[in-house]
Amino acid sequence: FPPLQTSGKGGIASKATVAQAAEGLMIQGVAVPCPFVLEVSCYPDPVVYTQKHVHDPFFFWQYVRVSSDTPPRVIYHLMTQHWGLDAPNLLISVTGGAKNFVMKPRLKNIFRQGLVKVAQTTGAWIITGGSHAGVMKQVGEAVRDFILSCSHKEGDIVTIGIATWGTVYNRESLVCPMGGFPAEYVLDEENQGSLSCLDSNHSHFILVDDGTHGRYGVEIPLRTRLEKFISEQTKVKGGVAIKIPIVCVVLEGGPGTLDTIYNAITNGTPCVIVEGSGRVADVIAQVANLPVAKITIALIQKKLSILFHDTYELFTESKLVEWTKKIQDIVRSRQLLTIFREGKYGQQDVDVAILQALFKASRNQDHFGRENWDHQLKLAVAWNRVDIARSEIFTDDHDWKPSDLHPVMAAALISNKPEFVKLFLEQGVRLKDFVTWDTLVYLYDNLAPSCLFHSKLQKVLLEEREHTAGSKMPRLQMHHVSQVLRELLGCSTQPLYPKPKHTERPRLSIPVPHIKLNVQGSSLRSLYKRSAGRVTFTMDPVRDLLIWAVVQNRRELAEIIWAQSQDCMAAALACSKILKELAKEEEDTDTTDDMLALAEEYEHKAIGVFTDCYRKDEERAQKLLTRVSEAWGKTTCLQLALEAKNMNFVSHGGVQVGSQEWYFWQEKRLQPTGCLARLRAFFTAPIVIFLMNILSYFTFLLLFAYVLMVDFQPAPSWREYLIYFWLFSLVCEETRQLLYDPDGLGVVKMASLYIKDFWNKLDICAILVFIAGLTCRLIPSTLYPGRIILSLAFIIFCLRLMHIFTVSKTLGPKIIIVKRMMKDVFFFLFLLAVWVVSFGVAKQAILIHNEERVEWLFRGVVYHSYLTIFGQIPSYIDGVNFNIDQCSPNGTDPYKPKCPETNADNKKPIFPEWLTVILLCLYLLFTNILLLNLLIAMFNYTFQQVQEHTDQIWKFQRHDLIEEYHGRPPAPPPLILLNHLQLLLWRGLLRRPASHHKLKEKLEKNEEAALLSWEMYLKENYLQHQQCQEKQNTEQMIRDIAQRVDVLAELLDLDRVKRTGVVEQRLGSLEDQVRQNQGKYPRKALRWMIQALRGNGFSPAQDIDLEGKPEESQPPYHVLARNLLYPGSHTLRFPVPDEKVPWEVDFPLYNPPAFSADHKDMAVQDPFSLSLESLLKINYNTMDGLIDRQSFHGLYAVQDGLPLNPMGRTGLRGRGRLHCFGPNHALHPVVTRWRRNLDGSIIRKSLKKMLEVLVAQYPLSDVWALPGGSLEPGETLPLKLKWILRREFWPQFQNLLKQGTEVHRGYLDDPRNTDNAWVETVAISVHFDTQNDVEMKRLNSFLQGCDPELCIRWQVLDKRIPLHANHKELLHKVSTLLGAYY
Repeated sequence: FPPLQTSGKGGIASKATVAQAAEGLMIQGVAVPCPFVLEVSCYPDPVVYTQKHVHDPFFFWQYVRVSSDTPPRVIYHLMTQHWGLDAPNLLISVTGGAKNFVMKPRLKNIFRQGLVKVAQTTGAWIITGGSHAGVMKQVGEAVRDFILSCSHKEGDIVTIGIATWGTVYNRESLVCPMGGFPAEYVLDEENQGSLSCLDSNHSHFILVDDGTHGRYGVEIPLRTRLEKFISEQTKVKGGVAIKIPIVCVVLEGGPGTLDTIYNAITNGTPCVIVEGSGRVADVIAQVANLPVAKITIALIQKKLSILFHDTYELFTESKLVEWTKKIQDIVRSRQLLTIFREGKYGQQDVDVAILQALFKASRNQDHFGRENWDHQLKLAVAWNRVDIARSEIFTDDHDWKPSDLHPVMAAALISNKPEFVKLFLEQGVRLKDFVTWDTLVYLYDNLAPSCLFHSKLQKVLLEEREHTAGSKMPRLQMHHVSQVLRELLGCSTQPLYPKPKHTERPRLSIPVPHIKLNVQGSSLRSLYKRSAGRVTFTMDPVRDLLIWAVVQNRRELAEIIWAQSQDCMAAALACSKILKELAKEEEDTDTTDDMLALAEEYEHKAIGVFTDCYRKDEERAQKLLTRVSEAWGKTTCLQLALEAKNMNFVSHGGVQVGSQEWYFWQEKRLQPTGCLARLRAFFTAPIVIFLMNILSYFTFLLLFAYVLMVDFQPAPSWREYLIYFWLFSLVCEETRQLLYDPDGLGVVKMASLYIKDFWNKLDICAILVFIAGLTCRLIPSTLYPGRIILSLAFIIFCLRLMHIFTVSKTLGPKIIIVKRMMKDVFFFLFLLAVWVVSFGVAKQAILIHNEERVEWLFRGVVYHSYLTIFGQIPSYIDGVNFNIDQCSPNGTDPYKPKCPETNADNKKPIFPEWLTVILLCLYLLFTNILLLNLLIAMFNYTFQQVQEHTDQIWKFQRHDLIEEYHGRPPAPPPLILLNHLQLLLWRGLLRRPASHHKLKEKLEKNEEAALLSWEMYLKENYLQHQQCQEKQNTEQMIRDIAQRVDVLAELLDLDRVKRTGVVEQRLGSLEDQVRQNQGKYPRKALRWMIQALRGNGFSPAQDIDLEGKPEESQPPYHVLARNLLYPGSHTLRFPVPDEKVPWEVDFPLYNPPAFSADHKDMAVQDPFSLSLESLLKINYNTMDGLIDRQSFHGLYAVQDGLPLNPMGRTGLRGRGRLHCFGPNHALHPVVTRWRRNLDGSIIRKSLKKMLEVLVAQYPLSDVWALPGGSLEPGETLPLKLKWILRREFWPQFQNLLKQGTEVHRGYLDDPRNTDNAWVETVAISVHFDTQNDVEMKRLNSFLQGCDPELCIRWQVLDKRIPLHANHKELLHKVSTLLGAYY
């Protein structure tokens, strides 16, 4: 906030400053380590701001002190922007008793666990009264217990206490005139008196101040306004935009609680009443299932006398009437009322009851079309409650189209909710239809910023921006994703998403329900509303989603998607490769371990599927290995396994059968009958090529050794020239391997692949050293150095022999052991160098004085110290074996070391022998015993690791060697030059393309489709087998048994309650049957049955009348006309229960207020005053000038100059907002047509035709209404109807009304009705039966030119459309008249 101008203590600020501060600016002030919190007071000026925090020994609170008239917008801005609270997904308003009350232990535990569970799983805010008593204390203790039992992340529950500042005990400690942090608050219940202490288990407090002291309930209006404001906000979570829902949870409570429940029900807030908690909650729970007509004053009085036995004498007769009226209104809104009963079937947890209450309220809310179902599904996804979605949303009540689920499917993917993804797939979502090009871009746009793949994508985009020299970061496209994926999958794969040739691509055009998915300024809904016929689907949608899930290391999500894949074996191997590559770059150790574990899991999946395939059909399984997969970059399963180094897969017996071609290829080639053909087949067999290359290489080494040792002349001999020619053929072969590119990867990619191989590096090193030695050898002056270099080259060529031995099952793994031990030795040398250098320098400095010869310094420091490890201890180190003849005193002899420090005659050393001996002993101890044994242990560990997987390593290496010789020319060096000449002629001069790798096979489309279908079928079998194994697993069985025991114990615990409830339900049903069949059965038998049931402990909900008296039918009393708050004013009606509505019923307490609005815009209206003089001028029950005061119900009574409402009392005198006393006539045309398909056929539901009705939304109105209204005196059409139609169409519409059917004529239950003024209307049905009706077309044309401020639409007629309640009654009559669906 900007700095506030202060005056005196506390810092007084104006309201204008507060309004500016609420716009979202930064607070300036003292820096504190926690978010700033404001204190707002109301005296002496409206607002005082200081920095405050509250803490107790366990928690820090954040609080704000506000004026009672503070706008909710300001408080909400403070909570979200400065307290840093995330907008809630749900608002739970807990209300009830403010004093401590006793709850059953089991009910208390159920309530606490359920409340915290729903808050924690949905990300809800809990709002209470904030004091350390009553229901607030219960909530605080529930949150405290949860926080103490969970981790830090799980225990983050926002609990907000809204209390009255004047009732807070010890509030002075929260005030500091100079500002301070923190403020100390002491919880002292013993001395609080009539005040209340704040509950320390709440996380935030809003303290409402109106300047009073000790007055409770000051916070209720502000709390109501704040809750209403929050419930009108929109929260975007997981890409789904929802209005924040609110639910009221009630425990116990008194008069204030009843007012809270009534206000919540009136505002459309669902309420959960916890039965058994006491007082108000039990009163409502016990009468909730009764008909409203049976909720009488006497019944409420009886309930209050039982449940309020301590304070019952405080209830006056007028208070009883008010309570009865409010409870009747509460029970009348059953769709908003949920009673939680302990042990009730299907509702054993409070969290389920809360969520079911929200869904029940949502289902019963008025929506256009299917919006209510969308809203419920959005809530379930935002809360991540798939159990509620299964039980409450995906039922037989609504048919979901797969396309309707696409947006929430995307939201579930982004927010990582695998259970919802699985549910949507079960509900018919086809990934082929869901995954499009734009959907993939949208998903990759919303990768988690902490994801490694996201950072790699950003790096690619940054490089592209630098390459194009642009200032703006380029928009993410799929070819950017493909670039990163190719780095992970290896260069042998083609790009999965090629770069588009044109800038514009076809866009999506899939219809999406009314659901908004906002991310980075765009919405997924907009992606699904493009021009028709321009959808771009991907090659393999399952592959695309699988990659998207795998690169984010989402195990459960990837597993669900992989189960949908068709090319499942290649997919599993590719995922393993991607995860292994990502694990190499991941910095977080835990994430790396998870990636490697998931990579191993996918390798096992590939092995499992291939095992089943190989058992069924070996030939088909081999085709799966070598088949070119178009979806995975034109690579093969075998190639993916080799690049990922999946040794378990490659060493599989079925894969190794393919390697048997090493042996069987020869037999296949020997089948030709011709002699030349048989010879050609023999010499091109892989095993023959391998053996001939071994023979050739041994011959080369023997000849090379002979030349170096016997025939190395100044002038090269013919044998030496033969070696040069031989080496040239080797160089040509290495060049061929470098440039051989059958897959078209490019020279750069092939070079990178070539360099990665260790043996290729060794070949290059040997050739380069040989060339260096040959160069020196050809120069006469460097003949000898040339021979030395060539000798080193010979050593390297001999090391190359190890590659040949990899084919041996015995020697192959040992080579791997040697390679790994070399790495161990390399790291070991760092440790050894520390001891060698430290001991060598110390020894040299103690023994020798100023040795200036570098070579002897190296000998003394490094060489002698290193040899000491192996037992060659210097003879002079202890002075015993010192010989002056073996050293040079002055260091002048280049062949002798310098002598140690000696005496004057140079015969005896004078250095401290004891010190050198101690240093030598310590050096040998650490190097010989410690370090060398450490090296041996490292070697042993490496050996054990490799030895455990000897067979796998050998098979993997052998397959690698086999693959190399499959593509090698048949002739050995140096004859291989002939093959190179043939290849050069074939490729260079004739321009023939390179042949594909022999281990790749491209299948025909039909054959490939059949093969993949077979693979998918076996994959399903594999998954079923895995599920069976998991169920049979001992640990899983133990967990299942333990879970069943827990469930059984809970069921046994609830058995009595459930059994009682079931019997009581049956007893209630029996009571109904008794009433219906009173004449059929003897009364004595019925009495005997009831007495027997009562004797067993069961009592009926009410006494059964067995005397044969028929139950009196209750008259249809008006309901809307008795709402306590009169619309458009602050006037409250006098409460009138149902039984006191008729004028004939005596009601001595009835004293309604008077209200008559002054309509300045009306030309004709009755007097504003209720004086007898002005009222006597009105003529009732007749035409009074232009005003028709005649009622459709006949003559009405007039008392004291005022007419009496023929339907009874309303709780308000005067004419209210109506313009005339007595009847106010109205006209409501109901214009309908049949709802049709595109082909013109009528749509049916439940075998009934469906209607469409014309509705309108007028300015300054939030609801829709029928196009009609009050008739002005002397007019035949309502003014609101004239707004809709053009003037020239008025006569035609009057003709339509004359031809229509009257469906209602009489009293209309309207909220504006009073005791002395009411609305009577005529409803006329105007129905267009045919699609080409001329009058309907004319009507539509005139509707198009109406007032732009009006909204008019043809709406499907359904009982859920959002219209005035009295208008919906008229629609019901029209649908009944036409036999249509309602």
